[in-house]
Amino acid sequence: MENNANKNSSKNTGLKVAIGILLVLFIGTGVYTTKLYSDKKETEATLTKEKEQVMADLNTMSKQYDLLIGENEQTNQDLVDAKGRIQGLIDSLKISQNTVANLWNYRKKFLSLKEEMDELLTENEKLKIENSSLVTSLDSTKVQLAERTTFSDSLLVQNTELADVVETASMLQTVGLNGFGVIVRSSGKLVPTERARRSDKIQVCYTVAKNTVVGAGDKELYVQVLDPNDTVLGANEQIQFGENVINYSIISKFNYENKNLNICEFISPNDKFEKGTYTVNVYNQKELVSTSEFTLK
Repeated sequence: MENNANKNSSKNTGLKVAIGILLVLFIGTGVYTTKLYSDKKETEATLTKEKEQVMADLNTMSKQYDLLIGENEQTNQDLVDAKGRIQGLIDSLKISQNTVANLWNYRKKFLSLKEEMDELLTENEKLKIENSSLVTSLDSTKVQLAERTTFSDSLLVQNTELADVVETASMLQTVGLNGFGVIVRSSGKLVPTERARRSDKIQVCYTVAKNTVVGAGDKELYVQVLDPNDTVLGANEQIQFGENVINYSIISKFNYENKNLNICEFISPNDKFEKGTYTVNVYNQKELVSTSEFTLK
């Protein structure tokens, strides 16, 4: 009996040990499984974060290329091609699986593109400096050309003004131009009058000024008298100088001896003299050298 009791006791002890071992193994397996699950979640989160970081870096690089391309007036094909490679990598990364191998591969490609971008940036800066230097040189050339043009224009103006002075100096001038109505007596005596109805003629007097530049000899000036209606009195004939046409009343012809010369001319009415303001002009060829007005009442 005692032997049977000892055998049963030994069996119970072995069973308890086996159950204990199984329980320990079960608990250990559960802990290990839980840890694996936790590690998986942590790894997935890390991979997702890493993928987002790579995507953010690629997007930042893409925007930098957009700025560089926009700064260049002429299209830089190297920049455009590099931008295209980045965009292709972004599109591929969006649909890729979150694995360590994949992300490591994309990170390597990103670093390679980053190195390429640094080289392109350096080259672009060199081009900008060269272009800036070229623009400065062109601006300097433009300034020099502008200064030369201004100097040439100034010389042209001075030469033109000098030519005008010479032309004016070599032209006879008149002073003291005066016009008025006169009554012609039968004796030939002239009586000045301001009455239109009593005026027989209009007398125009002026002085040809002394000018030593003008050579002596026979000269002529053109006298024009306009009535209150701007009608040319007297001969009212035309003479043309280049593109200028002058209607004159009478031609003053005289011998000039390089000294002051007083001249008077007489203009007859077309019909009768009207009341109003009359204008007298004296031309040396096409140039108006003096003008005056008078009134008949």
